[in-house]
Amino acid sequence: MVERFEAYIGGVELANAFGELNDPVEQRARFDDDLALRRDRGLPLYPVDEKLLAALHEGLPPSAGIALGVDRLAMLVLGAASIGDVVAFTTSER
Repeated sequence: MVERFEAYIGGVELANAFGELNDPVEQRARFDDDLALRRDRGLPLYPVDEKLLAALHEGLPPSAGIALGVDRLAMLVLGAASIGDVVAFTTSER
């Protein structure tokens, strides 16, 4: 379970946020589960981030991350009708 929220303005999702996992035992278990799943699926295996786990053991205070959609913010500030009006390239232009 994770703490999270989303920020909306005018019905447009502007940002989403979540609490960071700071439990080193749980994080290692998740890394191990991910590696097992990747192994079972024949996907490349990546080394466990031991520096992150060490930092978590030292004590990471409660923290959070937020992703702000700059394109969505520009859309709202400029009064654009769609994101396609403010991004450099749309999917149809690829």
